[in-house]
Amino acid sequence: MSQATQQPAEAVSPYLPRAAKIVEAKDFTEQEKYFRFEFEDGQGIEYLPGQFMEVSVFGIGEAPISICSSGGKRDDLEMCIRSAGDVTNALHELNVGDTVGLRGPMGNGLDMDAMEGMDLLFVAGGLGLAPCRSFILTALENREKFGRVTILYGSRTPKDLLYAYDLDAWRDRDDCEFLVTVDRGDDDWTGNTGVITTLFRKIDRPDAANTAAFIIGPPVMFKFTVLEALAMGLRKNNIYCSLERRMKCGLGKCGHCQIRNVYVCQDGPIFSYAEVMRLREGI
Repeated sequence: MSQATQQPAEAVSPYLPRAAKIVEAKDFTEQEKYFRFEFEDGQGIEYLPGQFMEVSVFGIGEAPISICSSGGKRDDLEMCIRSAGDVTNALHELNVGDTVGLRGPMGNGLDMDAMEGMDLLFVAGGLGLAPCRSFILTALENREKFGRVTILYGSRTPKDLLYAYDLDAWRDRDDCEFLVTVDRGDDDWTGNTGVITTLFRKIDRPDAANTAAFIIGPPVMFKFTVLEALAMGLRKNNIYCSLERRMKCGLGKCGHCQIRNVYVCQDGPIFSYAEVMRLREGI
């Protein structure tokens, strides 16, 4: 038995991973695979939307991966992992019953209760749907706390769409607005075609002073979607993004994610656009 499984969760060092079993795994695309984990110590986990875990494959290494299940106290957690390096490639070779190491939760996350009564706009591009999904599910599971909820999702092609079952469920709900687009359709695609910014023209103008936006995706998408949000009058302090691509160790020790005096893995990865602008000015 590993050292991690012999200690209670609260006694585990932040440097020591807890052993977790894969209880569900499925391929989403050629590059992305879904995993659901449960901890072998039976203690569960509590986290905020936007936080992440360091996932280790024994003998290979570890990588920071966003949590994509809803926030709160849970017995399990979910992740969508893209095969893009030694650790993630090794993770894609694992299946139900296999064991990994998990350190965390790490990062700041965001308490959705602080936005009670506000309208919510979620904008996710590509794999950005994974961390954004944690915010979306938390909001939908507490739907009565929030005003209007709008979800915009963009992908390169129909075959790159993630969480097809979630997309169908969100499309069928009458208490939120959901739109999806792809950059390039195929012979079977009958939905929206074009970059994600085209979806902004299909939604009603939000109550800018009372709307919080979560924009998570590749940098080029973030750049142009933020311009759309600002054009709608949203406040910079109410636009949130994730800078998770800069993270490595998760503890602010390696310096890989440092921007000026900010360690993204500790002070982020969730930042308001106002904070991002201050960081950019110092780069």
